[in-house]
Amino acid sequence: MVEINKKSLSRLLLAPLVIGLLLASICLHLETGTASPKTQIIENITPKETYTLILKNKDNPDFVILDVRTPGEFANGHIEIALDLDYYSETFKDDLNSLDKNKTYLIYCRSGRRSGKVLDMMKELNFSGVYNMLGGITRWKTEGLSTTK
Repeated sequence: MVEINKKSLSRLLLAPLVIGLLLASICLHLETGTASPKTQIIENITPKETYTLILKNKDNPDFVILDVRTPGEFANGHIEIALDLDYYSETFKDDLNSLDKNKTYLIYCRSGRRSGKVLDMMKELNFSGVYNMLGGITRWKTEGLSTTK
């Protein structure tokens, strides 16, 4: 017959309890979304940095350029492949919130004022990656970068 002393018995009983608590803790973190959160990128960048970012993401389907000016402003010239999402639309915040938050967005407007506000909104809505072009399309053109109609 094998003799087990009290010290060995307590270790045998304690080990499964500790393992169970660790597993329960890991499951709780996974369920509540607190396990290794993804880093959010929210940045202001210059038009030249914007141009480089566009070139780097030329074939990236998860990269979206958003022009937040009015349809009339957009029609007068915009960055190629940009989508228009009118900041002044009654449904703007809902439209913005319906976008895929896991994609990377480049946003701009005429001067940078509206897109700066949109950058803050997108941060609050937990978008994972958003770049705001400082100075807007006005600065983009001033720096000799092209637009399309």
